[in-house]
Amino acid sequence: MALVAGIDSSTQSCKVVVRDAATGALVRSGRASHPDGTEVDPRHWWDALQAAIADAGGLDDVEAVSVGGQQHGMVVLDEDGEVIRPALLWNDTRSAQAALDLIDELGGPQAWADACGSVLVASLTVTKLRWLRDSEPENAARVAAVALPHDWLTWRLAGYGPGSGREGLEALVTDRSDASGTGYWSPTTGEYRRDLLELALGHDAVLPRVLRPHEAGPRSAVGALRPVLGPGAGDNAAAALALGLGDGDVAVSIGTSGVVSAVTSKPTADGSGLVTGFADCTGLFLPLACTLNASRVLDAAARMLGVDHAGLSRLALDAPAGADGLVLVPYLEGERTPNKPDATGALHGLRLANTTPQHLARAAVEGMLCALADGIDALRAQGVAVERVFLIGGGAQSEAVRRVAPSVLGLDVQVPTPGEYVADGAARQAAWVLSGADEPPAWSSASDVETYTAEAAPRVREQYAAVRELTGTR
Repeated sequence: MALVAGIDSSTQSCKVVVRDAATGALVRSGRASHPDGTEVDPRHWWDALQAAIADAGGLDDVEAVSVGGQQHGMVVLDEDGEVIRPALLWNDTRSAQAALDLIDELGGPQAWADACGSVLVASLTVTKLRWLRDSEPENAARVAAVALPHDWLTWRLAGYGPGSGREGLEALVTDRSDASGTGYWSPTTGEYRRDLLELALGHDAVLPRVLRPHEAGPRSAVGALRPVLGPGAGDNAAAALALGLGDGDVAVSIGTSGVVSAVTSKPTADGSGLVTGFADCTGLFLPLACTLNASRVLDAAARMLGVDHAGLSRLALDAPAGADGLVLVPYLEGERTPNKPDATGALHGLRLANTTPQHLARAAVEGMLCALADGIDALRAQGVAVERVFLIGGGAQSEAVRRVAPSVLGLDVQVPTPGEYVADGAARQAAWVLSGADEPPAWSSASDVETYTAEAAPRVREQYAAVRELTGTR
């Protein structure tokens, strides 16, 4: 029995799954936590990966490994392969002004959508490089290579690291899904836009070689069998691969961020910025809309009400649809879609009759889901077919979210058995690389799903739409 491993290095933790390459059966798993914050020394990711591998029983019997990871994080390396400064993560919004400056310099939002598939917001790597150039010019001048979190971890697994020098930097690899979130790689042409890199950073730098979807990378230095390393993937693309998404399928992921993504055969270039035109990790495309506020909205509501998540769910289901007019606009940490990095959340429609814990809990669930429903509408506006919805992520474990989602989204919702979809997608990719086949293995994480049926939701979306622009600023 050949074994493969999939790694998910997310914002909050590192997960490792070891699976049977032929059947996908889970053999063992492990995990370790990451530090909090929107900037992190990448060494913490490496330490967590070692701990998670050990927790999963090691990789000595594993033949292939792939790394899925949080997108957009800026890892900058000097000529010796040393990390220059802590990585800025996707949810660090300090580069919001840099994004606006770059948009103007290239000729406006549509120019960026045409160039790299996305209108710039603070999460994209290219904006963080401009922030570095403007705010830390001495550090910017030292940058010899730019990597993303999953690129850097794959590089470290291959035995490279501080002291590797120029030869080591040239060994960096990535995949098209993660490269498409940088702002300087084009999903349409499949090439880097080094002019955009230079526009942001002020000079050229080594960028990871983009591997084909199931192209084998270097051998790992970790594990007795020296397993082959796959291209890896951005977290959303890895989850799509785990679920086996095809045309007409949409994944709604409720984690730290909220993501609505779909697999399509054609790239998108949405000048409004609502849809980012990423690539997937199979050779197709992954247009998506991403919100900064998802499960943290539920966290905040539970904290305000002094209950745990199960208690929040019970309260929400005890209130009527629409919460008797109470609406929560969930921009608690600014927002990415729509692009409002300085916005704050707001409660609207307060009346004596709806100032109860039940109503507030319901408004929190509905507000979060309405923001995601707007993302589905944005995909449709780009010509993306929306026929089936898969609800995944930590937030999908809430009974209230599962039961309210179909009515707010306006579609039946498929909820797969909870799992580590990003790590599972990376494992499926590793099995694909190991097999050398033209198609990924047949197994997926969507073989066992529960269906929730849509019902009428009187005025929930309408209520939300009427007040979602009425927010304050920090």
